Amino acid sequence: MEAKQTRRRRQRQSAARRKSFLQSVAAQSKEGPTEAEYAKRREELLKECQVPAKVFQEVDARLKVFLEPFLETFTRSEQDAHAERYIGGLLSELDQKNAESIAYLYGKERLGLQRFIGWADWDDAPLRGELARQVGKELGAADGVLVFDPSSFPKSGRESVGVARQWCGRLGKIENCQVAVYLGYVSQEEHALVDMRLYLPKEWTRDKARCLKTSVPRERWRHRTRHQLCLDMLQEKGGFLPHAWITGDDELGRVFWFRARLRDASEQYLLAVPSNTLIRDLEVPPPEYRGRGRRPNRPWQRVDRWTTDRGNTTWTTVDVRDGAKGPLVVELIKCRVVARNPRRQEGHEEVLVVIRYRDREDDEVVKVDYYLSNASAETPLAEFARVAKAEHRIEECLRRAKSEAGLADYQCRNWVGWHHHQTLCLLATWFLLTETRRGKKMDTGNHPPTDPGRHRTDAPGGMSAAYVSMHSARSREVVATQRTGTLLPL
Repeated sequence: MEAKQTRRRRQRQSAARRKSFLQSVAAQSKEGPTEAEYAKRREELLKECQVPAKVFQEVDARLKVFLEPFLETFTRSEQDAHAERYIGGLLSELDQKNAESIAYLYGKERLGLQRFIGWADWDDAPLRGELARQVGKELGAADGVLVFDPSSFPKSGRESVGVARQWCGRLGKIENCQVAVYLGYVSQEEHALVDMRLYLPKEWTRDKARCLKTSVPRERWRHRTRHQLCLDMLQEKGGFLPHAWITGDDELGRVFWFRARLRDASEQYLLAVPSNTLIRDLEVPPPEYRGRGRRPNRPWQRVDRWTTDRGNTTWTTVDVRDGAKGPLVVELIKCRVVARNPRRQEGHEEVLVVIRYRDREDDEVVKVDYYLSNASAETPLAEFARVAKAEHRIEECLRRAKSEAGLADYQCRNWVGWHHHQTLCLLATWFLLTETRRGKKMDTGNHPPTDPGRHRTDAPGGMSAAYVSMHSARSREVVATQRTGTLLPL
């Protein structure tokens, strides 16, 4: 009897083991392919990723054609070759895109390329002038936006031109760095960097020996603020870039005389301002006069406190554009105001535009931006939203130039080398943009689309500002700038 029970128990255990084995085999078959199958599929994917050499040869040929109008400024073939190599190196996969690394990439001695960048006597201004003409021709639009934005380059030591302890946006604190002011152009077509100026702090302009050592031109020995540098670039390049707006961050907008200078030059601006900017609301009646003394005036208010008093029903929702996580929707409010000038008096009439952003998940307000504009109070909120978002496009341009064209990888310390490197980086970034547009079949000259009508963009209905002109439809021709006056002399 015991033997019979033992035999049955063993049979049950054997059946359980057999069932467990079959379940494990089935589970393995469900987990996916084997290691050998993975290896085979990996080889197939690698073959698909191989790019024929002809593709790169065509890019090289297009780069040579692209550089032809820029190389006309050089007088010797040796300079042409150095410029081609340097821009080619900026477009390569080098980790450090400086003169030494680029020279070794092409199997050349570093001294020749270092001399070409660091102290060779060639003028970089005509190259940036040609760049502005091309950007205006290819991207020009009547409702274009000129964007000014400072950018910093952390540096150790004190020998590099313009380096000083100042606010470094890249590090988010006061640190040893160089600061440059960049001019960008934004239109419905695309956005690109056009020009730049290196800012020299007062400690540099007061030290003439230091300026002389770093080859700073004598006309720059006099201190110029970042706002004056912006006006310089506007006066030089504004005529090449059709535009209806000028915008910038709160560092530029906080200065009253800068806004007044743009207004006097018949430029339409939308400039960010700090939250503590003092304004008077012109859309509320002044306090009642009691018959004695001076007539009371509207009180001064900080823009953030003025915003806090607005009810939720006064805000207008605007769909700006499609973002990575869905439509970018903001809320806006505007009001006719006057801001206080440095003499504690009223300035010219402006429009206060407040834009707030909500979190997509909990619907809480996460950010509020404040702007002042000299545009008409009847300007649609969607247009203000479009221009405000154009201001952030220059940040994309700077990231592209720094990550893909080596804008911050220079090792030169003097004025000449810094400007040579920066200028060639702007050209390299512009070439990358032209290639991107060509890849999207937007450049009809090099790569015509099979169905041109398929690439036509139409303005969506509703309250949308997705980089659609608020004016009548425009042609593909470059139109004249909207500016009707000239800048006042500084």
